[in-house]
Amino acid sequence: MAKHRHARETNARSPLARAALVAAPVAFLTTATAVTLGVVSQDPQPSRDLLAGASVADVALPERSAPVSRSRSRVDPRAAQKRQERAAESREAERKERRATQLAVRQADTRLWTTEDLNLWTAADGTAEKTGVLDSGERVLVTGRERDGRVEVVVGGEPRWVTAGYLDEDEPLAGISGDCSNGTSVPAGVDPSITQVHRAVCARFPQITSYGTFRSDGEHGQGRAIDIMVSGSLGWEIAEYLRANYAELGIEYLIYAQKIWSVDRGGEGWRGMSDRGSATANHYDHVHVTVY
Repeated sequence: MAKHRHARETNARSPLARAALVAAPVAFLTTATAVTLGVVSQDPQPSRDLLAGASVADVALPERSAPVSRSRSRVDPRAAQKRQERAAESREAERKERRATQLAVRQADTRLWTTEDLNLWTAADGTAEKTGVLDSGERVLVTGRERDGRVEVVVGGEPRWVTAGYLDEDEPLAGISGDCSNGTSVPAGVDPSITQVHRAVCARFPQITSYGTFRSDGEHGQGRAIDIMVSGSLGWEIAEYLRANYAELGIEYLIYAQKIWSVDRGGEGWRGMSDRGSATANHYDHVHVTVY
């Protein structure tokens, strides 16, 4: 009996053992699930131990997105289109201007005389370049076009621009030959160039009989100035005659009708002067001449 009881107790399992056998798999599954959820919830970063024992090819790194080009993102298609349109308009304007210039040069048939030395410019606006000088007393072909205070002329078959107001239909008076025959004279002691100016004007314009030379002030006091008493259009004719012959007569500058012309600024033509208060002070009743 004792032996039978021993065998039965050895083969039989107690309730606690059976519970342990059931609980073990459940606990393993619970632990594995928790570990898996924990790993999934974290960033997939390889551990230092794994990296230490793995090659670069074995480690999967997170992919990066392609960089965005800042220059490309800043391009405005509408702005680029506007620039292209403006460039096209500029080319078309240049093309039309070239055609207009060529037509004006071909149709030019009027010639005028230059009344003084004139600078030649490639254009009428501020972008122009100086290409030379048109001498006074030359007859030049004009196109009839005016722009920005300049007129277009044709020199050597090419269009050029000169300052407006110094082209005339009549040939400028030139030459200082002839003798004074109206009995007028200038006092002794004046500059020899003043004597020459008087003789030239008297020979060309014998109707002028009044001249002023010595005075107590400035160039008149030095004998370097003379006033030719005249007014109106005849005064301008005399002033232009003297300007055309300034080199031969030794003239430094001329004043008439509130305008001045000087050798050092001859390319600017007759320049306006400020109002001095009277006809005489503004030189409306005489041509003032100063010599060197």
